[in-house]
Amino acid sequence: MKETKIKGRIWCIVDERGNLIDDIDTDMIFHNSHLHITDINEMGKFAFGNLEGWKNFHEKAQKGDILVVGKNFGAGSSRQQAVDCFISIGISAILAKSFGAIYKRNCINSGLPILEYPESEVIGKSGDEVEVDFKTGEILNLTNGEKIYAKPFSKVQMEIYQAGNLFNFGKK
Repeated sequence: MKETKIKGRIWCIVDERGNLIDDIDTDMIFHNSHLHITDINEMGKFAFGNLEGWKNFHEKAQKGDILVVGKNFGAGSSRQQAVDCFISIGISAILAKSFGAIYKRNCINSGLPILEYPESEVIGKSGDEVEVDFKTGEILNLTNGEKIYAKPFSKVQMEIYQAGNLFNFGKK
């Protein structure tokens, strides 16, 4: 069984004013000029390659890090590379105020943990360590002691996550 509670350092994807960036689309996450890349291990270096201020994200991110993003994250096309680039880097979860519908489904189907948290809440700042419980939705900022609650995994999301991805889930 995979762990349902993880710890990691957060990256708050913010603009120059320090506000979470809303409406980050799949082209900003993984530019269409790199769609010819089919090796998931090569995709990480292009994560946020078309998002101003974040083009070198792959150089700073470490395995186990957690993304904190604004509203409508992953809007746009259905390109799977926009999910796979984060899997390539080793991002352990994405916490968003909301996700684009197709992106959300692609993350779940790929076994990449995602949670939606209330718009009025603040998780912390980049560099803080958090603990995320997929079963309860509890997000505990271990750096400042603050706690918020996101929507926990649905039964199906948990089953796909535990299987590793939708294809493995389907083989059961």
